[in-house]
Amino acid sequence: MIRNYLKIAWRTLLKHKGYSFINIFGLATGMAVAMLIGLWLYDELSYNKSFANYDRIVQAMQHQTSNNKTGTQIAIPIPLEDELRNKYGSSFKYMAMASWQGSRILAYGDKKITQPGNFMGADIPEILSLPMIKGSRDGLKDNNSILLSASTAKSLFGDADPMGKIIRLDNKSDVKVTGIYEDFAHNSDFRELMFIAPWKLYVNTQTWVKKAYDERQWGNNSFQLFAQLADNVQLDAINARIKNVKLDNVGPEDRKYKAEIFMYPMSRWHLYNDWEEGVNTGGYIQYVRLFAIVGIFVLLLACINFMNLSTARSEKRAKEVGIRKAVGSVRSQLISQFFSESFLIVGIAFVGAVNLVLLFLPWFNEVAGKEMDFPWTQGLFWLLSLGFIAVTGLLAGSYPALYLSSFQPVKVLKGTFRVGRFAAVPRKVLVVVQFTVSVTLIIGTVIVYRQIQHSKDRPLGYNNDGVVMIQMMSQDFYGKYDLLKTELLNAGVITDMAESSSPLTQVWSNNGGFSWPGKNPDVSGEFNTIWVTHDFGKTIGWQFKEGRDFSRQFSTDTSAIVVNEAAVKFMGLTGSPVGKVVTWGSSQYRIVGVIKDMLMESPYTPVYQTVYMMNYENVNWMILKLNPARSASESIAAVEATFKKLIPNAPFDYKFADDEFGKKFTSEERIGKLAGGFAVLAILISCLGLFGLSSFVAEQRTKEIGVRKVLGASVLNLWGLLSRDFILLVLVAFCIATPIAWYFLDDWLLQYEYRTDLSWWIFALSGVGALLLTLLTVSFQSIKAALINPVKSLKSE
Repeated sequence: MIRNYLKIAWRTLLKHKGYSFINIFGLATGMAVAMLIGLWLYDELSYNKSFANYDRIVQAMQHQTSNNKTGTQIAIPIPLEDELRNKYGSSFKYMAMASWQGSRILAYGDKKITQPGNFMGADIPEILSLPMIKGSRDGLKDNNSILLSASTAKSLFGDADPMGKIIRLDNKSDVKVTGIYEDFAHNSDFRELMFIAPWKLYVNTQTWVKKAYDERQWGNNSFQLFAQLADNVQLDAINARIKNVKLDNVGPEDRKYKAEIFMYPMSRWHLYNDWEEGVNTGGYIQYVRLFAIVGIFVLLLACINFMNLSTARSEKRAKEVGIRKAVGSVRSQLISQFFSESFLIVGIAFVGAVNLVLLFLPWFNEVAGKEMDFPWTQGLFWLLSLGFIAVTGLLAGSYPALYLSSFQPVKVLKGTFRVGRFAAVPRKVLVVVQFTVSVTLIIGTVIVYRQIQHSKDRPLGYNNDGVVMIQMMSQDFYGKYDLLKTELLNAGVITDMAESSSPLTQVWSNNGGFSWPGKNPDVSGEFNTIWVTHDFGKTIGWQFKEGRDFSRQFSTDTSAIVVNEAAVKFMGLTGSPVGKVVTWGSSQYRIVGVIKDMLMESPYTPVYQTVYMMNYENVNWMILKLNPARSASESIAAVEATFKKLIPNAPFDYKFADDEFGKKFTSEERIGKLAGGFAVLAILISCLGLFGLSSFVAEQRTKEIGVRKVLGASVLNLWGLLSRDFILLVLVAFCIATPIAWYFLDDWLLQYEYRTDLSWWIFALSGVGALLLTLLTVSFQSIKAALINPVKSLKSE
């Protein structure tokens, strides 16, 4: 029986090739989109799950209140580890301090490479269940050791055995390779951890860290702490116990920050990383939910096409149903027949979808920033696929099967059967649903791109064109500034050069304790603090509102500061701020200039109050302005040659400031590209359905068109007649989509303090675009039908 059903279904597909192609291609596209989104969702939801102790790993965080605003951060003070070990040690199985991950120089012989890595406590291999290839997890207990990832070992040693080899770290410390571990999974927060050096080595070799450790500086939040909870400990319980551990150890001055320590589980690091006033407000999870909904709706659009085309051709199959019932077929058999057609189409579409996924997966990985593979060997995937086919087949075939099988054979065979005036209503409703989803996706994509562009167009307050940043990763860089600058200027490859304590696209230091005349005692004097050298402002082209730049002509500029507009506003200074004295600790600084706000951190938030101070020692970055009269590639080659000559023991590693700033939009741009791609596919699927429906309508009204032509109707009249209904449906869809899109997009934009507007023309343009696509899709069949010779269309069979 099933074989007979499938044979009839196959013949039906071959008999109506056009409709079959639209059905199969539309379903395949919808299923491919659902599969790609499913792979993306799985990758996001399994983030960090490669770690064996995933559900027990935590990171120390803290809430701090300043100027009536509560902020949440992962930066913690160095004494926290000892305090937790001494008082709450039984609640933790492992605990490890860590520095901030950054690029370091690894040298072996003449080979020098720059790799991102970290200094971490000896327990971190156990916390991360480090998969060792060679050596053991205990290797990090040697204070002069290092663990390398497999890829780093390959880059540094090639095929040679790295175990026991001595590496020079940052041209400062000799460390022995005591272990090689597998590279972390791409969907992991530690995927760029290419080496791990001992935390105690960091403490012993960094003077400021050693000082923070020896003096138990609770106010210096410059470190990280990871831990693994003991097996019998509940997270809420330990958080309640350690809540005031910092507050109990700070002086009266720091108590006003109301520091609250807590442990945050790894299961929430990636998807729930947004905080507002000490409360978690979600994070990347919003995009996971968004694309899950998009995947469902795109698949639904494809299923709607199948339903529409099947029910639209009901009259064509009415006699078939009548004859089958007349010769004894019961309704259940007819339902089985139609479901067999549905499952056959879905099965073929699934094969097509798999091939589409294989074709587009590399592109999808590139756009989404993933490294996903097609799960050929995973039984769970194929089990889910079978369920996927079953659900899709039932969803796509349910309405046609139940509707077509309900025809009464007497009326059908007597020729008195009519589908009824309301038979087309379900199809019209489904078309409206299709275009409501499509138009909503179009509007959403436009708004995402506008938000990104709005932030990109935000004034930087400086000129980052041709600005190159080079991190001073070892002592070899220090003391070479004047020599480097002279040679590069003489070579004509740069126009200026300076040094700073932070890159132009980040702020590495924030300090409190500032005061000024008229300061409100309730206001906490916190500022971003950046140390710079002479010519910094000239090199980057910062823009003055008042006063002047640092100058070698004034020996007193060692105690001068330049502030930004946000700092002036924050301090509430009356009159001109130039000449006002700011006190920090035991030192006094005079404001010599006010610059426009420099956008150094998030492009989506207001610029923070910032002070710039003169200092030639507390600097970490060299800032170069390339000569615009020469090509960038030529200048970089010349700069590299000079650096290798004067600093031979360090690899030349540079970053363009504009490229680094552009990376701040990576997440939003990925979401925009994915949303745009899915919106295009949604429109394609919807238009495929319209094409099939308009083709059927034109075929159904062939004789009517012939009569109208004989009576003098023009092609334009007929085109309008056949297109009118579809245009009305799209207009209804637009009217429904507009408030839906407005509601959700307005809510999405609220997360950005610096955001674009929901302009009316975006909605109007999206509606006009959908209308034009509808006209283009429907017009082909409408005009084709209108041009048919009425003699042929009215000819009796």
